[in-house]
Amino acid sequence: MNNPFFSALGQPNLNGMLQQIKSNPAAFLAQKGINIPQGMTDPTAILNHLVSSGRVSQNQINAAMQMGKRFGM
Repeated sequence: MNNPFFSALGQPNLNGMLQQIKSNPAAFLAQKGINIPQGMTDPTAILNHLVSSGRVSQNQINAAMQMGKRFGM
């Protein structure tokens, strides 16, 4: 399934992306054209917003978390 959230990420450099996400998730997403409400910095709140706005599904988040665990993240 072609999802605009994942399409916006382009060809990932996983280590660089992980560092950017950890340091400033809102700015990272904004660079990728994915806007979240200003001042929202809590990762859980950001994920909830992306799910509730239809940008990603809970299944996609679960799959990403499982993949992260496989890579030791």
